[in-house]
Amino acid sequence: VQLQASGGGLVQAGESLRLSCVGTGSNFNVYTVGWYRQAPGSERELVASINSNGGTYIRDPVKGRFTISRDKTTNSVYLDMDSLKPEDTAVYFCNTNPPLPNRWGQGTLVTVSS
Repeated sequence: VQLQASGGGLVQAGESLRLSCVGTGSNFNVYTVGWYRQAPGSERELVASINSNGGTYIRDPVKGRFTISRDKTTNSVYLDMDSLKPEDTAVYFCNTNPPLPNRWGQGTLVTVSS
């Protein structure tokens, strides 16, 4: 399976963004898929994940602001981010959860200005 993240950009605090992750491979929809982020000087962390049945996990600092969803017809997983804060600034990646090696890709940069 291969995954490609997109949708990042520069926004002001309080604004919203939708990130998209498109997967390839006939069995993509059986995987639990996660959105991860890595801020400058920090470790990569799991932000949210969604399993094949639609069950979700959202990390506490973004709970209530971020929503993860998937569309099995298009092999897509979305991360809707509302009320963005400067501390959400990071490169966002999608990968399976647990992550597959060598599947991180370039990620997509989200920059939130204050």
